[in-house]
Order: sequence, then C-alpha cells, then structure tokens
Amino acid sequence: MTLQGLLAAALSLAAATAGAQTAAPDRKVYCWDEGGRRVCGDALPASAVNAARTEIDARSGVRTAEIGRALTDEERSAAEAAQVQAQREAEARGVLQRRELAMVEAYATEADLRRAYGERIVLVEEAIKTSHLGIANLRASLLSLLRQAADLELRDAPVDATLIAGIRAQRADLERQTAVLEQQLADRAALGGDLRAALARYRELKQPAAVRD
Repeated sequence: MTLQGLLAAALSLAAATAGAQTAAPDRKVYCWDEGGRRVCGDALPASAVNAARTEIDARSGVRTAEIGRALTDEERSAAEAAQVQAQREAEARGVLQRRELAMVEAYATEADLRRAYGERIVLVEEAIKTSHLGIANLRASLLSLLRQAADLELRDAPVDATLIAGIRAQRADLERQTAVLEQQLADRAALGGDLRAALARYRELKQPAAVRD
C-alpha cells in the first residue's frame, strides 16, 4: 500500500472512531439514600426509582440534575389542589384588574363615580323599604291565620288541614322575606365602604404613571 493509501485509511479509521464516540450516549452516575447511607451506581434499582437522587455525568463528574422523590397520593392531591387554588386566585386578580380598568374608563371624574354609587344606594334603600312593607303584610296575614286557628282551638273545633297549610306557607314566606331584608341591609352597610375603596383606587389609577413611580 502506498503512503497516500495508508494516510487515507488512518483518517477513515479516526473519523469512524470519533463518530462512534459522538453517537455513544452520555453515561450517568446516580446517587441516592438507602437504609441511612448514601449509595451511588450507574443504574437505578427498582427500589430507588421513586427516591430522591442526584444525577452526575460519568465523564466530567459534574452534577447534572437533582430529582426529588415521587409524591405520595396525598401529597399529589394536595399539590393539585394548591395549583387549582392558585389558578383561581390568578383569575380573580385578572377579573379585579379588568373591573378596575373598566371603572376608570366608565367614569370621567370622581363625581361621576360618586353619582353611580349614589344611584346604587338609592336602589338598595328602596328595596329595603319594599321588604319592610312586605314583612309587615306577611306578619299581619300570619297573625290573622293564627287567630283563626286559636279561635277554633278555644271552641274545641278541629283546625282543618287547609288552615294549617296556610299558616306554614305564610311562616315560610315571612322567613324568606326576612332573610332577603337582612341581606339588603348588609349590602347597604357595605356600599359606604365600597365607595371609599373605589374612590381610593380610582384616584390611584387616574394618577399619571410618572407620579405613581
């Protein structure tokens, strides 16, 4: 073989060796705790698959990854619940931001904002008046039915099923209307605080960016 042939063969062999080395996968060393001691090896036994471990490049000795242990079913459920809660909170923040921006765009001045809240307050107060009137009428009607039942009892007469059903229905209506009134009163009490908070946030959002910074 000529000198040129020998050189060509050597170059081909070197290229093939380099290609084989490049194609070979990187070897790893795994280290984990087992029975209170640190164990390392180039393969993970089945008993260590779910354990926390460190992965090290076998050639360079450089740590390449830290793998936490597998979560239990309870831990996985808790993590999923926490993720869902975090997503809900993020969505709530997004809704609040959009609402605040809409508030700034809808009301050109603080007076407009105060006027809008004033209209809401008037509506709630009118609803409260209506509820008071409805409760008074329901009470009067219930008292009338109870008097009828009491008169029948005093005369040792039977209280018919229709009257008993009417008393129960009237009492249920009175309880429902009373609950509505309580919610309306709570809404009215909250409106004052809502207005103060809305005004403070409105002023903050209306300030120029340079001032806020």
